[in-house]
Amino acid sequence: MRGCLLAIAVLLPATAAAQGADAMLAFSNGHFNEAANLAQAHGDADNYAFAARSLLAKAVSGDVDPDPVVVGQAWKLAEEALAIDPRHVEGRLQLAISMSLTARPMTTRQALRSGYGEKARDLVLSIIEDEPTNAYAHGFLSVWHVEVIRRGGRLGATVMGASVRKGRRHYQAAIAANPTDAALHWQWARVLTALNADKYREEIDATLTAALALPTETALEGIMQSRARTIETAFATLTEKEVEGLAAEML
Repeated sequence: MRGCLLAIAVLLPATAAAQGADAMLAFSNGHFNEAANLAQAHGDADNYAFAARSLLAKAVSGDVDPDPVVVGQAWKLAEEALAIDPRHVEGRLQLAISMSLTARPMTTRQALRSGYGEKARDLVLSIIEDEPTNAYAHGFLSVWHVEVIRRGGRLGATVMGASVRKGRRHYQAAIAANPTDAALHWQWARVLTALNADKYREEIDATLTAALALPTETALEGIMQSRARTIETAFATLTEKEVEGLAAEML
């Protein structure tokens, strides 16, 4: 079992407050290495965090598992941001996502020993303390709760305090804060599908419909929406168990 107690939340906002137009344009167009290099050159907390975000977008946008080298580079950049400003919101979020992706190939025992599940959760909870309406922090936790249940089972859920009810509450908070981000809807549909496609089918269908109805403004948003379309199509051609397996492998 891979990454048993970690959410793999691909919730990377498309804009940030202090990035240059060139870096943001490169990110929007899917030129993630260029965006990271342009941002990193500025050497401040905002730009280190944006560079981390760009590399994580690169890591999750392909058709293969995220490259651990790229994820490691993003992790270091997030830490650079936090070294400058320990309460930097974007730095904390990108570090949490880096932890999640680092644990993805781990066994259950390795994931438990790493402590990354608790660390990632606590980082994101600290963001919500500072910014109660942060859509991407809530989106991360919506995925975290369901993935803990799916990968860790009843014992993992009990130990970590995870539940679908809590995950749904965070999803609802995320879309209330940012109703136009297709990735927020996609991620919730994905984790519910991987958990139990039959039990949550009505909610999954509604969430996929919401993801597919929204316009996309960046290459990454387009990728997330395309994945939602893949799952929608899969329900018409595969068994529910096959669709669950497909969703479990996706990001």
